[in-house]
Formats: sequence, C-alpha cells, structure tokens
Amino acid sequence: MDFEPITRPLSDAEARAEAERIITQSFQPAAPPVRHFPTSFRDDTEVPAYGDTPPVHQDDKRIVPAWAAGIAVASIGVGAGSVGLGCCAWLVLQGLASVTLYGVLMVTLPLAGLAMVATAIGGAISKARSAVTKNVFEGPVTHHTEIHNNSTTRGAFFARTRNEIR
Repeated sequence: MDFEPITRPLSDAEARAEAERIITQSFQPAAPPVRHFPTSFRDDTEVPAYGDTPPVHQDDKRIVPAWAAGIAVASIGVGAGSVGLGCCAWLVLQGLASVTLYGVLMVTLPLAGLAMVATAIGGAISKARSAVTKNVFEGPVTHHTEIHNNSTTRGAFFARTRNEIR
C-alpha cells in the first residue's frame, strides 16, 4: 500500500482510478475460499469371494460360571421383590391418602366395641371374685392415724414440702 501523504489534489482521472482500486480491493475476499474435505470414507467395492486364507469355523463356547449365573438369578429375584414391595407401598400410601374421619371411625368402631366388651367382662370377673369371702376374721379392730404437719417449705422456684403421716 502507498501511505505517502498526498500534497496536491488529484485530477479527475487519478481520482477515478483510485476509487476503482479501492472498490475492487474491498470487494475481493481476504483469503482464498476454504476447500471442504470429507470427514468419513466408505469403501463400496465388492469384497472378494475368496482370498489367500480360507475361513475357519469358530465354535461358540461361552461357558457361564456358576457364581455369575447365581448372581444373575439373585438380581432378578431382588428386582422382582423390590417391584412387589414398591407396589405394596404404593397401595398403602394410596389408601392413606384417601383417609377420612368417617373411614377412621368405621375402622375403629369394632375395635372400641371389642375393648368395651373385654372391659365389662373383666369388671364382672373382678366383682365375682371379690364377692367370695375366703378368710373371715371376727374381732375388734383398732385403727390409729396420727398426722404431724411439720411444714418445712423452702425455696422460691423449686419448693419442697414434707408432711409426716404416721
């Protein structure tokens, strides 16, 4: 590029030539165009029917060890069991999600009735046992009760009172 300062004005022909040079230079690509290359290759040629080495039969002799088969069976059982437990938990939680007061009362009503019957039977048996007298003692009975009220209360927040009863 010519960077010399221009000291005199350009003539019309020089200005036109300079303008054409600037326009052609600005519209030319800065670098040559990029050529695109393929990133993969596929060989579509036919494979020959026979070659130098004949094919060799290779038997499939995969033997699974007993411990590997046991682990596989155990993992299937654990998976099935966990699915069953998950279904049970889901059913229980679905049932708990739909609990209402009437439902709770309907479930606990038979249990409360059973408890009342058991309490009544226990009370009847207790009364029947107390009605039978086994040991009857006849004689004077003396009963002495002495109450000594010596109050020794101390403390503001934590107080302790001692009453002696004899």
